[in-house]
Amino acid sequence: MEKMLVVVFDNESKAYEGSRMLNQLDSEGSISIHAESVVEKNADGSLAIKKTNGDFPVRTIGGTAIGSLIGLLGGVVGFGIGAAAGALIGGVSDIHAAGVDEDFLSDVSVKLTTGKYAVVADISEEWVYPLDTRMEGLGGIVFRTAKKNFEADQRIKEIGALKAEISELKVEQAKAQADRKNKLQAKIDILSARLKNKQEKAKQRLDQRMSEADAKITALEKRSAKATGDKKAALEARKTEIREDYQDAARHLKNLEAANLEKVAKNLENKAAKLKKED
Repeated sequence: MEKMLVVVFDNESKAYEGSRMLNQLDSEGSISIHAESVVEKNADGSLAIKKTNGDFPVRTIGGTAIGSLIGLLGGVVGFGIGAAAGALIGGVSDIHAAGVDEDFLSDVSVKLTTGKYAVVADISEEWVYPLDTRMEGLGGIVFRTAKKNFEADQRIKEIGALKAEISELKVEQAKAQADRKNKLQAKIDILSARLKNKQEKAKQRLDQRMSEADAKITALEKRSAKATGDKKAALEARKTEIREDYQDAARHLKNLEAANLEKVAKNLENKAAKLKKED
C-alpha cells in the first residue's frame, strides 16, 4: 500500500541514521521508497530541507505528494489546520495533493517542533513492524497514513461549480435587456477564463501523476527482475497496486466529469423552466 511517512527525531544525527535505516529497509525489500527527504523545523515554523538526494523514482519535490506535505508541515500548519485546508498552490490545496488528511497533519505538527528533525517519505509497504521497530529503536516517532486519492475529486468539483455558474449566467443573459447582457458577458468571460485555467491544470496534474506512476513502476520492475522469492512477490504486488491506483484515479476523474455535466444540464433545465413560469 502507498503511504506517506513522517518519522520525527530529536536531532540531526538520529534523523540521518533514520534515513539510512529506511534505505536499508528498501534494499531488503521490506518497503519501497518512492521519494524521501530529511528536514529540520526552524524557529519561524518553516522547514529546512537538509537532504533530498537518493536514487528514487520521484526525483523532484515541486508539485509532488512529498513536496506538498513538506510545504504543509513547514507552512500554514503552524497557523492552524483550517488555514492549511484552504492554502491553494497551482489551483489545488496542498492537503489534497499530499494525499493526507487534517488529523495526520495535526498529529505530526504537534511532535515536529522547533529544532527537531524528520524523515519524510512516500513509500509502499505491507507490514508496519519492520519499519516501526527500527525507527523506534533510534528514538523516532513514526507517523504514517495511506495516501488518499481525493485530489481529482477536489479539482473536478471546482470545475463543475464553475460550469454550473457559467450555465446559469448564460440562461440569465438570454432573458436580459441589452445593457445587462454586456455586464453578464463580462462575468461569463472571466469565469470561462478561470474554467479553462483549472481544466488545463487538472490535465497537467493528472499527466504528472501518471508520469510519477510510470517512474515508480519502472523502478519496481528493475528491482523485481533481480529479486527472488518473497521479495520479488512483494515488489510485483506494489507495482500492480500503483498501476491500479492511478488507473482508478483516471477513470474516476472521467466519471466525475460526466456526472458533473449531467448536473449542469439538469440545473440549466430547472433554471429555464423557472424563467418560463415567470413569463
